[in-house]
Amino acid sequence: MTADGQLAILKVDDVVLNSLIPAVMLAGEAIMQVKQAGFDVEQKSDSSPVTQADKAANAILLDALAQFYPQIDVVSGEAEDSHNLSSSHRYFLVDPLDGTKEFIRLDSKGNFTVNIGLIVDGQAAGGIVYAPMRDMLFVGVADDASYLVQNNQCCLLDIDRPVASRTHNRAVALVSRSHMDDRTRSFLEQHQIDDVVSVGSSVKFGYLAMGEADIYPRFAPTSEWDTAAGEAVLRGAGGYVTDADGNPHRYGKPNWLNNPFIAYGRFSHS
Repeated sequence: MTADGQLAILKVDDVVLNSLIPAVMLAGEAIMQVKQAGFDVEQKSDSSPVTQADKAANAILLDALAQFYPQIDVVSGEAEDSHNLSSSHRYFLVDPLDGTKEFIRLDSKGNFTVNIGLIVDGQAAGGIVYAPMRDMLFVGVADDASYLVQNNQCCLLDIDRPVASRTHNRAVALVSRSHMDDRTRSFLEQHQIDDVVSVGSSVKFGYLAMGEADIYPRFAPTSEWDTAAGEAVLRGAGGYVTDADGNPHRYGKPNWLNNPFIAYGRFSHS
């Protein structure tokens, strides 16, 4: 963070994440316009829901990436042709609207996000996560620094110095609002974690980076574009992500599908 409390310049090689923030926020505005106006829900080929908000945000993000970084491949959850690309040294993983089910819900708590993640050598290197309904913008470079911008204020994130005060020292686990399963329940029981919060989308990584929660075990299926941006933000704040066996979480897997993983915030430090 700069001396005047503004967001620092966050770079991964020649990619300046700050250059993409306006497009991410514009995509968030488009999503909110669709939500307020009303929308139809369609089904993709994998039976998951998609709305006009997904499509509008996707167009905005792909245009920006083509303008600023035309030399870097982009794999987007809403651009099926891009799923045929092969992983390379460096590429973007984009999820224009992560948490579509949460977006659709009438009782939505706003835990849906716009995501751009940068992968370098199979690892999440940089990321932007924006939750427009919550006015929460996370930007981070793995193993360097991450920030939260909210209410026109910028905050450096550090899992050991939570943004919000905690009323107790018990571990708090985050679980998917739509994908709770028996393996997750068993993991929580094994580690004697009974303080559990259900949250949708990649904003879970942001809450870990803020120190508001401590661990996010995920055994149900996810795509790599669901996690890349959030993982970079979490790692920039001092957290990390492993597979279920404790190995580093890697990208570029077949069909862009993640294996089960565990995201750690302060849990590993407690």
